[in-house]
Amino acid sequence: MTRLAGDPGAWRRVRYALGFRLPAENRDWVRHDLTDAGWRGRMLFRHLAIMIPVCVGLGLLPAEWWIRVMVGMLALLASMFTVAVSADDLRRSRLRRHGLDQ
Repeated sequence: MTRLAGDPGAWRRVRYALGFRLPAENRDWVRHDLTDAGWRGRMLFRHLAIMIPVCVGLGLLPAEWWIRVMVGMLALLASMFTVAVSADDLRRSRLRRHGLDQ
């Protein structure tokens, strides 16, 4: 697969996944990311990459092993459901944040 013009590096992708705005030089990549086929899957994958360390941290809290597993799973499933339900609004917000129209 070829890289798109304006494809951000690893550090910028992490910042983008955390919700920060990318510079204007990455605008074409952002447009592609949020409007091309598969944008929902990419959004869920980015959220998953953020939530896994959080869930691991929750799993390290002191409790019975099954409670730690269930708390992590609850956090993961609830947040994934929330992102899936509000994906259109999240996309619209990111497009506006980067100065793009739908």
